[in-house]
Amino acid sequence: MTTSVKWNLEGDYFEGCNCDSICPCIFKGDPDEGYCNVTVAWHIQKGNYDADGNNNNINLDGLNVVALFHTPGNMLTGPKWNAAMYIDERATKEQIDSLTTIYSGQAGGFFAVITNLIGKMFGVKSVPIEFGIDGKRRWLRIKDLLQLEIEGVVGADPNNEALVVNPALSVVPGSNLVVAQTSKYAYSDHGMQWDNSGKNGFYSRFRYSS
Repeated sequence: MTTSVKWNLEGDYFEGCNCDSICPCIFKGDPDEGYCNVTVAWHIQKGNYDADGNNNNINLDGLNVVALFHTPGNMLTGPKWNAAMYIDERATKEQIDSLTTIYSGQAGGFFAVITNLIGKMFGVKSVPIEFGIDGKRRWLRIKDLLQLEIEGVVGADPNNEALVVNPALSVVPGSNLVVAQTSKYAYSDHGMQWDNSGKNGFYSRFRYSS
């Protein structure tokens, strides 16, 4: 059951997966390889969580959150996804509890919809997360577990970003996605391991609220 707490998050988002560019999953198609191993990352520039409804807000500014999904078929029609979550080790216990409540869907909003697609949750880990942005480049590192680097592709006009407009399925509803490719995508945790590069990536700004 969801609670009536109020929360909001905004910042920078990016993702990478094993599908070719552009990933068909965002148009409700089947993954290129029959399954999708996708990592999604959020750098929260501004965020707060009102835990008790009395405006006792827990500040979430500057924290990073990463989610890993293995989808063994079509993302919408199933089978359901396996998932794992990683939260910035700089977060206090209050902040970790707040982010876990939000991203697990217990606080309502967009994530309450996404959790209906998840079959198995491997857990939540507090880890050092490096999140970086430089122009069209985005990168993410979790020591010994994950490395993801993407860069926006060059369109006909190199000064403008190449966009997917109005995707049917997105972790950032209502946003256009900048098309990118992975230069590095390696993961090893929870009994899963892969090393992909030259595959699909997206990035955008994000904003969520309850």
